[in-house]
Amino acid sequence: MKHAAKAIAICAAGLSAASSARAADASLVAAAKAEGRLSWYTTQIIDQLSKPIGEAFERAYGIKVEYTRSDANEGARRIMTESAAGRMQADVFDGVASPVLVKQNLVMAYTPDSARRLPPKYVDKDGHWLATNLYVYTLGVNTDLVPPGSEPKTFADLLAPKWKGRMAWSGRASTSSAAGFVGAVLAAMGDDKGRDYLRALAKQDIAPVTVSARQLLDQVIAGEYPVAVEILDNHASISKSKGAPVAWAPLENNLVALSVMSATREAPHPSAAKLFLDFVMSPEGQALYRDHDYIPVDPAVTPRDPGLRPDGVHLKGYDPDPAELEELVPKWFGIYREIFG
Repeated sequence: MKHAAKAIAICAAGLSAASSARAADASLVAAAKAEGRLSWYTTQIIDQLSKPIGEAFERAYGIKVEYTRSDANEGARRIMTESAAGRMQADVFDGVASPVLVKQNLVMAYTPDSARRLPPKYVDKDGHWLATNLYVYTLGVNTDLVPPGSEPKTFADLLAPKWKGRMAWSGRASTSSAAGFVGAVLAAMGDDKGRDYLRALAKQDIAPVTVSARQLLDQVIAGEYPVAVEILDNHASISKSKGAPVAWAPLENNLVALSVMSATREAPHPSAAKLFLDFVMSPEGQALYRDHDYIPVDPAVTPRDPGLRPDGVHLKGYDPDPAELEELVPKWFGIYREIFG
């Protein structure tokens, strides 16, 4: 029976790969296979998501994927530097920095057929980016230090004396930081009331750290802080499923950012880049995001933890598009620096 089950699984995987190949244009597949490789500049955690997606793409098409991980701003700087030097290395990249590169004419305009079934807000009208998954920013809580049910549930709860000196956030100029939290507050309360609230929050002595949201969550899990502000809910869910003493906790408004993927205009492997975009937006590609505990944009692909995706009731989200975020994040970061020092 075990051998039969294994054989069935192998056949199913083969059929899935074959269906992906048939879904893409045959001439594009042939050109991509001739190129034979793909370079992906990714903001995703490689072992948790990028590598499984890359390996599935390689199984489907025989095209090797190479990964370079950085945050979105660093990735954008690398792409600009490579273009200026006439030595572009990146074929595709993800994150939320696409508008910066679009303005410099460094992004390929291409919309794969697999993306055309998705809601318009997930596909750039000019073909410069595709939203692959959602980032939903909430609180992260150490459940050994904060008993379930006693965690903050509203912005006002964060002002309670018991939380003073017991919270941390990233001090970077990004959505997964204090700046992103400032944006969620302003969107919920308006500018004047929001600033008043933030001035009150500044008295809570939230520790600013210079690490990523994932690293901050790891510090919460280790007990360094009971509460982290502005972590990714799916990261907390992944760690909780592995037995870590952690949970995510939404407030009344939570920033939602689109993780977008694009191909570079000067991609050294342009056909492989187009085929990869088609793959990640296909039902098979979106299922890979789900299967690795990320939040796919495809409405037909439900996250393994359905509560991770905003529904407007149990989890409310504020979701500006990438172009808006490019304008808003520097403003939010400036307010953070002004009020919190």
